Amino acid sequence: MKKVLAIAPYSFLPYTSGGQKFIAKFFEYLSKETELSVVSGKENDIQLAKGYTIYPLLKKSFRRYFDRSLVKKITSLIENNHFDTCIIEHPYFAWLAIALRKKTGIKIIIHTHNIEYQRFRSLKKWWWPILKKYERNSFRKADAILFITTEDKNFAIKKWKIAAEKCYDLPFGVEIKSHPRDKEKCRQMIGEKHVISPEEKILLFAGALAYKPNIDALHLIIEKINPLLLVKNNFRYKIIVCGKGLPAALNEVKNERSQPIIYAGFVDDISIYYKAADIFLNPVLSGGGVKTKIIEAIANGTTVISTKTGAIGIEKAVCGEKLIEVEDHQWDVFVDKIIAAENSNLPTPEAFYQRYFWGNIIAHIKHQLTN
Repeated sequence: MKKVLAIAPYSFLPYTSGGQKFIAKFFEYLSKETELSVVSGKENDIQLAKGYTIYPLLKKSFRRYFDRSLVKKITSLIENNHFDTCIIEHPYFAWLAIALRKKTGIKIIIHTHNIEYQRFRSLKKWWWPILKKYERNSFRKADAILFITTEDKNFAIKKWKIAAEKCYDLPFGVEIKSHPRDKEKCRQMIGEKHVISPEEKILLFAGALAYKPNIDALHLIIEKINPLLLVKNNFRYKIIVCGKGLPAALNEVKNERSQPIIYAGFVDDISIYYKAADIFLNPVLSGGGVKTKIIEAIANGTTVISTKTGAIGIEKAVCGEKLIEVEDHQWDVFVDKIIAAENSNLPTPEAFYQRYFWGNIIAHIKHQLTN
């Protein structure tokens, strides 16, 4: 069994966002096929690490990204434990990984969650051109790159001339192997908890509400989608919003009783809400990268209605009728799709789980990680 050292630049245990969950579950399933250790921050709850060891070597502040003392510390760790491969989450620590390879000869793999510069450009960060140059050079120097979407992989190959033979797919995964059988039970549980009648459709929105693209999407639900739904006289519904970090400016979501919007806050088990929902709403217009909540919603058997921008990176061919796309800003069409999909109870295709189940994902890339 190969010995793998991973470097995660920020805390991920316990996970409260899709990106953190991506790292946590990747490590959990990877540890079943390799002898894995992880260098990360002191903020992690190491008791939650399943199957691997965490070395809390990274500083809490932003200075951790420029901490030259890490070269010596991690070089010693590699030499003492005879690691074969080093995986870095995101390209930010590429400079460190390259230094480690120079000193130890270890194989370097970048696990990228997005083309990062594109995400920060969409968020209008002035320094995105600097990141673009750094990210491209990091890909060129790495021994292999794992991409969350085929689109990102093809971009790197075609636009940045990264060698195709060192580029691999590693999509965001789920732990569900097949269409869930307890959707009706979950629907009853959530209906009773939030006083939703069986005749009312449950429309769900979930995401970290401190993240601007999610806040923007929530504004669109409140200001565009809900008003259009209200005039549909024969459509009875409730919109449930899950996620922590609701800004004070949106406190009316918590307090407004005349609107069919329920703010559930952070929930311990979001899968129950996914299964209970009739439709998952994803009116996202920015942020870049794959929206992991779409994958989780479909895995839990829920139909997703999304803007085209919000559905970027999803493998549409395996979703069947569980993913319905609408052109950006076409809110009348978006609402019409909600109405038309209200009775959609088709099961999630088996091909979806073949693509997105974690066990299958790790099996597909195992040869690259262990050769």
